[in-house]
Amino acid sequence: MRTLRQWIGSIAFTAYLFLSVPVYSILAFCAILVPGVATFSAARAWARSVVGALELFCGLDYRVEGLEHLDRENCVVLLKHSSAWETITQFIIFPPRQTWVMKRELQWVPILGWVLALFKPIAIDRKGGRHAVEQVLKEGQQRLNDGYWVMIFPEGTRVPIGQKRRYGISGALLASTAGRPVIPVAHDAGRYWPRRGLLKRAGTIRVAIGRPIAAAGRDARELNAEVEAWIDAKLAEFEATREG
Repeated sequence: MRTLRQWIGSIAFTAYLFLSVPVYSILAFCAILVPGVATFSAARAWARSVVGALELFCGLDYRVEGLEHLDRENCVVLLKHSSAWETITQFIIFPPRQTWVMKRELQWVPILGWVLALFKPIAIDRKGGRHAVEQVLKEGQQRLNDGYWVMIFPEGTRVPIGQKRRYGISGALLASTAGRPVIPVAHDAGRYWPRRGLLKRAGTIRVAIGRPIAAAGRDARELNAEVEAWIDAKLAEFEATREG
């Protein structure tokens, strides 16, 4: 019976998620007419509504540690990528002037792609190799200079909890060449909202925001290794202390 309720809640949540996108997209486009960060406010309102629906229908909430590390000048954020959850809640957790490195195909999705374009994303061809790295360095530096936080998933795609994927070099290289710190972020959202599958598990997603890591002039591979080690250690800690 409990599993059945979870399935029903997951279906209801998924329906809300898809129906909410066009509604809040209209708000985001209308917000273009308002100076300041009105467009981001519309996106943040949508993210909060999704998180609220996730808790209501699926019994899934979250808690964050390390928010004090965001009280600083904008920099590069390297996030664990294991779910769609973090792509939504980053609107809530991180400062309003933020943009992301994302696969360019997302720009071609009707409505969603049009809205994403409002946030000046760095849309790359994931098979672009050196050209993609050069694009991240060039556009990432511009975004940092304009006051944006640059959010990057170094694994490049969602990786199930317990599995590994080599970290891409572009995020660490951007931080090193731009002279901006890196903030590592770990979470276990993939355990509750997996990459594939409709069912969402009840529980509490844990998010850890690390201390800024000095990056100016550092070897990008060495920096990547430090970030990856921190994230892996946090995930191990989450697993060791997980309830249930």
